[in-house]
Amino acid sequence: MKATILGAGNIGMSLAQGLVESKVCKKQDITLTKRNTKELIALEKMGYQTNISNKDAVKNADAIFICVLPQQLNDLLLEIKPVINLKKQLFVSVVTGANTSVFREILNDKIRIIRAMPNTAMKVRESMTCLSAANATEDDMKMVQDIFNALGQSIIIEEELMSAATALCACGIAFFLRTIRAASQGGVEIGFHAGDALKIASQTALGAAKLLTENKTHPEEEIDKVTSPKGCTIAGLNEMEHQGLSSAMIKGIKLSSSIANNLYKSS
Repeated sequence: MKATILGAGNIGMSLAQGLVESKVCKKQDITLTKRNTKELIALEKMGYQTNISNKDAVKNADAIFICVLPQQLNDLLLEIKPVINLKKQLFVSVVTGANTSVFREILNDKIRIIRAMPNTAMKVRESMTCLSAANATEDDMKMVQDIFNALGQSIIIEEELMSAATALCACGIAFFLRTIRAASQGGVEIGFHAGDALKIASQTALGAAKLLTENKTHPEEEIDKVTSPKGCTIAGLNEMEHQGLSSAMIKGIKLSSSIANNLYKSS
C-alpha cells in the first residue's frame, strides 16, 4: 500500500513507524510532507519519500493520514480536494476536534474517513488509540487498527465520544505524568535523591498499570491487596482523598473534554 502522511511531526512520524512495523507499508512507499522543508532531507535519508506539496503528495496514495493542527485543516483540505480519488483513497485524521462531518462537507459526503486519537506513548509502542469512522469498510478498520496496535492498543468507539477520548487518552498522558512527578516529589520529601525518587515512582506507576491491563482487574481490587487495617497505605490514600485527589482528576478530565470539543470550532 502507498501512504501519504500530511504533517510529519511527532505524531506523523510515529504513524510512519506504525505503518512499517505493522507491515502495511515499506518506507519507500510512504510519502511525508512537512512545513519545514529542511527537515525533509533527513527523512529522505531514513528511506522515506518526501514532497513539499500536499497536493502532489496525495495523488498516488491509497491512504492519506492527516496530522496537522486544527487551524491548518480547512486550508489543507481545500488544497488537496481537486486531486483526491474517492473510490481509491482512505483518509485517516488525528486532528483534534475535527469531526468526520468536516471532511465530508469539504471533500465529499462519500469519503471514507477514520478518526484516530492516539497519544505520545506511540514513541514507546504503548499508545492508547481511540478510533471512530464514517463510510469506512471492515477492511479499512482492520488495517488502521493493525497500524495503531503496532504502536500500543486501540479501541473503536462512537464518534460522539472522541472529545472524551482526547481528554482521557491524549491529555491523559500529561495527567498521569503529573501524578508521577508529584509522587517523585513526595519521595524527595521523605529522603530520596530526585533521580532515584523519579525512577521508583515511574516504575511503580508502570507496575500499577500492568496489574490492571494484564490481570483485567478493577483498581479497587488491587488497592485492597495492599491496604491493611490501620496501615500506612490506607492512611496515605485517605489523606490524598481528603485533599481532593480523585475530585481534581475528574474535574480536569471533564474540562479538557469540553475544550477539546471546541478546538476545531475556535481555530
